[in-house]
This record gives sequence, structure tokens and C-alpha cells, in this order.
Amino acid sequence: MLTETRERFLLAILTQVPAERVTEIHFFSPIKQGGVESGVAVVVERGEIEGNAEIVPESESIAPDAMQEDVQEVVQEELAVMDHESEPALAAPDSAPPSPRYVVHTARYRLTLKGIDRGKWETSVFAEADAPLITVDAVVRGVQRRSGDVDDAVRMEGDEVRAFVDARAAAAGRAPAA
Repeated sequence: MLTETRERFLLAILTQVPAERVTEIHFFSPIKQGGVESGVAVVVERGEIEGNAEIVPESESIAPDAMQEDVQEVVQEELAVMDHESEPALAAPDSAPPSPRYVVHTARYRLTLKGIDRGKWETSVFAEADAPLITVDAVVRGVQRRSGDVDDAVRMEGDEVRAFVDARAAAAGRAPAA
């Protein structure tokens, strides 16, 4: 299921978002342009952003290309629209609790395929917002629609992510993650 590049991208994402907290990841089709391949993913993590603090990645920040800027803009717009639409009216005291919220990250990579920098790999992972899970699906559809991507994003469930980590640990002779 994972290409070598997507596997490398997933490993980079997991340096920023712990595998045990990943709910799902949506990988969009990579774009190859001018000797550079770039890709974007929407990563959903259990939990909320504390306050309004931005989560700053430890990895080297990369300057997004036009497609990545569009995706980031669409993610933010779709989250704003969907979050506003999902706000409940003033709830009665006996109403159901609000749906759990998840941290929505935008992850990017850039791989130089040609030239003197061939093989250069850059990644970044940024927390964009926290939102209910149903909002994430709408965001992914919105990103696909607005980016003109005819292929569906490849969805990887949290259990698949953890199985991937366990398989890599087993292959390396280490005990699987608990």
C-alpha cells in the first residue's frame, strides 16, 4: 500500500505526531514539477490543541509550493466553514455532550529528484485546528475538490499506522509498541 516515498513521509509525520494518537491520515497524490516531488497529507490526531497555541514542528520548515499553499488555505477555510456549521444552538442542560474534537495537521514533504540537490528531503507538520471527526471528512473532500485532484486521497486508519510501526519494529528486531 505504501510507496517508498510515502513510507518515508509517514515516518516523518510520526516524528511529530505519536502513532498511538493518530486517528487517520489522508495522503493526497504527489506532484512532480521541475525536478521536485511534493506531497501533502491531512493528519488527524486524538486530542485538542491546548488554548490557541500553535504546534511548531521540530523538522525543518519547507516553503510550500503553490499546490501546498492552496491545500493549506482550503484546509483552514473548510475547517472554519464546517466548524461554524457544526456549532450547536444553545443546548439544553440534558442534551448530549459535544462530539470529541481532533487536532487536524497539514503535513508536507518535498523531495528533490534532479540536480545537485538530488535526494534532498524536507518535511513539515503543522497543527491547523481542532475539529470534530465529521468535519475532517468534509475538509478532505473540499481539498480534493478545490485542488482538482481526480484521485481520492489515500486514507490510512490509526490501526494501520500502528501496525506499520509494529511491523517496522519487528523487522528491526525490536519489540512492538504497546
